[in-house]
Amino acid sequence: MSLRKTLTIAGSDASGGAGLEADLKAFEAHGTYGLAAVTVIATMDPDNNWSHGVYTLPTDVLQAQLKTTFSTGVDALKTGMLSTEEVIQVSGEAIKASGVENVVIDPVMVCKGEDEVLNPGNVDAMIEYLLPLAKVTTPNLFEAGQLAGVKTPKSIEEMQVAAEKIHALGAKNVVIKGGRGIDHEQAFDLFYDGSTHYLLETAKVDTNYNHGAGCTFAASVTANLAKGLTVKEAVLEAKEFVAAGIQHGWKLNQFVGPVLHAAKNIYGAPTVTIKELAPISSN
Repeated sequence: MSLRKTLTIAGSDASGGAGLEADLKAFEAHGTYGLAAVTVIATMDPDNNWSHGVYTLPTDVLQAQLKTTFSTGVDALKTGMLSTEEVIQVSGEAIKASGVENVVIDPVMVCKGEDEVLNPGNVDAMIEYLLPLAKVTTPNLFEAGQLAGVKTPKSIEEMQVAAEKIHALGAKNVVIKGGRGIDHEQAFDLFYDGSTHYLLETAKVDTNYNHGAGCTFAASVTANLAKGLTVKEAVLEAKEFVAAGIQHGWKLNQFVGPVLHAAKNIYGAPTVTIKELAPISSN
């Protein structure tokens, strides 16, 4: 038996709901073999309103992990929380040297529940070392604005502008996750392949149990690319997968509820519609 190998270069979420723990759950649910290189360890303090702590591992430890993982022959990879400019540079240089083509950049800039960028210099480092390697990048609204050098998008048209600017920085395909920052009747993401904008929509779910949704989406795209799907197919299935996970999210404790990574395989996929949008000018 031979499985496709998928790698996450990301932070460890001690709660198990996001980060590399979410990635590995998604990789396995998609029938791939998951590997991980740990960049940081993220903790949440139950005695202080679940406030986050972020502990960066030494870069020589990261380099040793990357040497191990890339030696296995990786079919696709994703990045997650890369907490410093040096970590971003080391990761980007290792990815470039590996020759892996199926690269998904999830440009994590904050922990869920926080609103400060981990390190302001990270944005420039991502643009320099990661975006040119990206077959797909999957920013949320805030991250899209940071990468594009614009205000956080507040409309679909502003998302289109940001997607085109991010594509111009080297990412071959851009998926901007709609989240709750835009008033829209459906839960949606914007997909831009360099020529056409698409809107991917599912029914909204009234829940706060969505911890790890962004990581899970990017990991699902990664696994799908490893299995040979086209980018459009990979993104569409990932939307189904994470929508099912949110639909069946569950309460871990009084602070957080993660998505259920087994949901699509157990309960099936919710309906996802894809609509082609009219082109706009990014100028």
